Amino acid sequence: MKPENFFLASVFAILLLSLCSGKHVRIFEDIKREISGYSSIANEIIDLAVHGKAQNRSYDRLALFVDTIGNRMSGSKNLDLAIKYMYNALQKDGLDKVYLEPVKVPHWERGEEFAMMLEPRNQSISILGLGNSIGTPPQGITAEVLVVTSFTELHRRALEARGKIVVYNQPFVSYGETVKYRSLGAVEAAKVGAVASLIRSIASFSIYSPHTGWQRYQPDVPKIPTACIAIEDAEMMARMASRGTKIVITLKMGAKTYPDADSFNTVAEIVGSKYPEQVVLISGHLDSWDVGQGAMDDGGGAFISWEALSIMKDLGLSPKRTLRLVMWTGEEQGGVGSSQYYELHKVNISDFDIVMESDSGTFMPLGLQFTGSDEARTIMKEVMKLLQPINITSLYENGEGTDIDYWIEAGVPGASLLDDIQKYFWFHHSQGDTMTVQDPTLMNLCAAVWAVVSYVIADMEEMLPR
Repeated sequence: MKPENFFLASVFAILLLSLCSGKHVRIFEDIKREISGYSSIANEIIDLAVHGKAQNRSYDRLALFVDTIGNRMSGSKNLDLAIKYMYNALQKDGLDKVYLEPVKVPHWERGEEFAMMLEPRNQSISILGLGNSIGTPPQGITAEVLVVTSFTELHRRALEARGKIVVYNQPFVSYGETVKYRSLGAVEAAKVGAVASLIRSIASFSIYSPHTGWQRYQPDVPKIPTACIAIEDAEMMARMASRGTKIVITLKMGAKTYPDADSFNTVAEIVGSKYPEQVVLISGHLDSWDVGQGAMDDGGGAFISWEALSIMKDLGLSPKRTLRLVMWTGEEQGGVGSSQYYELHKVNISDFDIVMESDSGTFMPLGLQFTGSDEARTIMKEVMKLLQPINITSLYENGEGTDIDYWIEAGVPGASLLDDIQKYFWFHHSQGDTMTVQDPTLMNLCAAVWAVVSYVIADMEEMLPR
């Protein structure tokens, strides 16, 4: 290239970049003004949810639901009743569309279960079988105990483990770090010849409360029965073992796995007024474990998602995009219902604006976690400013959720409610997950956050950039 042509090309490139930069700034300023224009509507939503006739509605609805239905295990009759209940309730709420999408879900039942320490003395051990566990022989399993604090210690003492019941007394670091002992404890114990495993509950606090959860076997490893025990019993046996005391336990579990069952994701919509094919998805899961009432995990998340649609209906709001509520099924077994939903709908992935899930309790909301492009994050920060009246404006990293991760991994922006989960794992997957955990005032705030954010994104002229 001749020098004079290179110079002209460089000048043109600089001018073009300058123009593009100016256009970007102008467009963002336009978006910023557009979002700030929703302040009066956001205030109406907040007033209705926190102070108006919708005050405590999500709490009251949830209380009636869990007191009527109880817990809702995948494959159970209670879950079937819960889905029918919600289908009828959403129809009565006058939403534009209410429908069920069929899926297959695991069907596991714990049956009768019992554990007793026989040596050094008789003491009943409270247990909850872990999901997907096999049962024991009818006569049970009676064996000496080996107590370990980690997989590393287990494999170091592999020769001692054969023929024994392995008791894990791992410290609780965080749920994400510690849950591997629940998920893989039976597999790792079976690799060294153990006949069963008992896992210290994955909980940050206990009042003699076992916490259940799903666990997985591996095809090339023998299946052994596995259950969780209370923190107190795990620590007691660890103290005994440290003194050299022999511990013997008898374990009986009637757990069985049945063929996959028919179930449904429950869906309701406010159809978009301008871009009905485009979707803002908000969600929580309807299934729960077979203990407690499933009020916290995840009744609260499902019901504030319903509340968001109810608030918009009450205010006569008709967003440009379709606002779709999904109450997932089979979440506790690893997002089974949501994975089938993704496979069915991913053909339209370009029409999904954002996917949102609340599945970490509905305690005091701190803000939203968000995953998306830098441009989308900048827009979301502006949307969160609309929540200044209730002082919940923070946007954090790492929007996630078992049921929406499929979409996020495929590039769809995702958000999850972040609240104060200090006490969440006190009750998680235990008999303590009841309506007593819930606070109507905090649920009002969570519903306000959920409704403002989902409505504004659904009503903005353009989808979030990817």
